[in-house]
Amino acid sequence: MGREQIEALIRVLQAQIAAGPENVILGTWTIGFDRTRDAFFFDKCEFGGYCEERPAVIGASGVVLDRGGPLLEDSP
Repeated sequence: MGREQIEALIRVLQAQIAAGPENVILGTWTIGFDRTRDAFFFDKCEFGGYCEERPAVIGASGVVLDRGGPLLEDSP
């Protein structure tokens, strides 16, 4: 990432912290950047493999593109 992306990441993190318990990054283990989508991925997989949730995706502009969430829904 370049300076512009790092500054965008700082803004995204500050906005998510300000969102309190409604933030979409709680539980993140790894943060990645996709240059093609100009978006940050907040991955919730532990130890590089075990995942119960898909990552939250937030554009460099700060727009939440995907809130993330469970990979498997509980069945009644």
